[in-house]
Parts: sequence; structure tokens; C-alpha cells
Amino acid sequence: MKGSSFVVLLVALLAVLIGSQTLYVVKETERAVVLKFGEIVEADVQPGLHFKIPVVNDVKTFDARILTMDSRPQRYLTLEKKAVIVDSYVKWKIASVSKFYQATSGDEFVANRVLSSRVDTGLRNQFGERTMHEVVSGERDELMTELRDNLDEVAKNELGITIVDIRVKKIDLPPNVSESVYQRMRTEREREAREHRSKGLELAEGIRADADRQKVVLEAEAQRDAEMIRGDGDAQAAAIYAKAYMQDPEFFEFYRSLQAYRESFSSKGDLFVLKPDSEFFKYLDSVDGITK
Repeated sequence: MKGSSFVVLLVALLAVLIGSQTLYVVKETERAVVLKFGEIVEADVQPGLHFKIPVVNDVKTFDARILTMDSRPQRYLTLEKKAVIVDSYVKWKIASVSKFYQATSGDEFVANRVLSSRVDTGLRNQFGERTMHEVVSGERDELMTELRDNLDEVAKNELGITIVDIRVKKIDLPPNVSESVYQRMRTEREREAREHRSKGLELAEGIRADADRQKVVLEAEAQRDAEMIRGDGDAQAAAIYAKAYMQDPEFFEFYRSLQAYRESFSSKGDLFVLKPDSEFFKYLDSVDGITK
């Protein structure tokens, strides 16, 4: 009984050992190549469960996802021979598993090193053909697209990989240049500010002068209209007085005399020097309109 159990256990162990040597799994995120004594006999093995010949075959798996190569900041010269510090990165993935293995032995670090050299050369050429303004804002997207297309073709032929994207994260000036550039920019902005300020003052003076002119014109027109209205009112008042006077001249004269008395005798401190027979006392010296 013990002997049969040992045999079963031994057979199970052999089966597991043979299975581990003949079966292998390629994950969804991987691609693989099958080697026969170091020579590729099956390229670009798809995900799933596969068989191999123990000892004879060897399997190499690679990451099939999009990988990122973050380059170190490099110094480049623009068309005007101005130095810039560029920080960039590259997104890439394996296009041909067999070619990638032959070029790099399946080592991602080797692929990154070769790719970094190609990217550095491409960026140096692209920056050397453009001005500072173009690489910073004007043609930045065009620069990246052109570099990606050119590098993608080279990478496929040399490394068996495809370039998904190339991006510049940051463009800086060298520390010894930054301060002088900032000072020049500050001076330029101050000059523009002075120009705008002087134009504003000139415009303000023009507006103020026009407002003063309009004020004088409006006041003159208002004074003219007031004098015309006042003259018209005086004329109408004189006409009304004349009409009233013509209806009863005696009563009108008597009424005007009473108004004069009231206004003249309103203050007790006033002193009048008049002749006794003055016309001013005409109605004070008369009874029933008959002079005494």
C-alpha cells in the first residue's frame, strides 16, 4: 500500500515537472519569442497557453504595453545660437518582437539607451532649424510631430519598436542667461508701459479739452437762451402793465404809489430828504384824490 502511494506521488511529481517544462503562459500584456538553441523559431507569440520542447526551446517574454522613456534635460542651440535646456519624454512600444530581441537581446535599458541617443540627435537638429519663439510657442507641435515621424521610421528599422509620442515637458534658459533675458523682457515691458501711459495722458488731455470746450459752449448757449427768455418775459410784463395802465391810469398810479410807500417806509431807520410839494407825497396830501 505504501509502495503504490509512493509510485503515485512520484508519477504526479514527474507530471508536474514535465508540465512546467513543456507548458508556458503568455499574459495579455506580454509578447514572446520561442528560441531553439538561441535561434528564433517562433516570433511574436500571442497571449495564451503554449507548448515548448524542454531543454531545446527557450521562451523570452517582453512587455507589450506602452512604455515611457524619460530623458534627462539636455542643452540645445536654436537658430539664433541661443541656448535652451529641454526636458522631454518618449512613449514607445514593441512593434516587432523578433527584431526587438535581435537588436537589444530583449533588454529595455539597451532600447532606452539607443532611443535616447536618437531622440537627442533629432531634438538637436529640430531646435537648430528654429528660432526661440518658434520652439517655445510658434511651431512646438509641428516640431514634435516631425520628430516623432522621423524617429518612428528609424526605430522600427533598427529596434523593432514604434514611437507613440514625443513631448517636451519644459524648456528653460540656462541659469547664466535667464537673468539677462528677464531683465531685457522687464525693460521692454516698462518701455511699452510708458508708451501706453503717455498715449493715455494725451487722450485724457484731448477729452478734458473737449469737455471744457463743450462746457463753455453750453454755458454760452444757456446764457443766451436765458437772456432771450428774460427779455421776452420783460416785454410781456411791460405789455401787461401797459394794458392794465390803459384801463385805469389813475388807479394804476395810485397802486404804484402805495407800493413805493410800503417799500420806502418798511425800515424805521431810513431818512428821506424831500420837498413838501414833491410828487412822492401826492396821495398822502390829498383827500378823495383832491390835493389840499
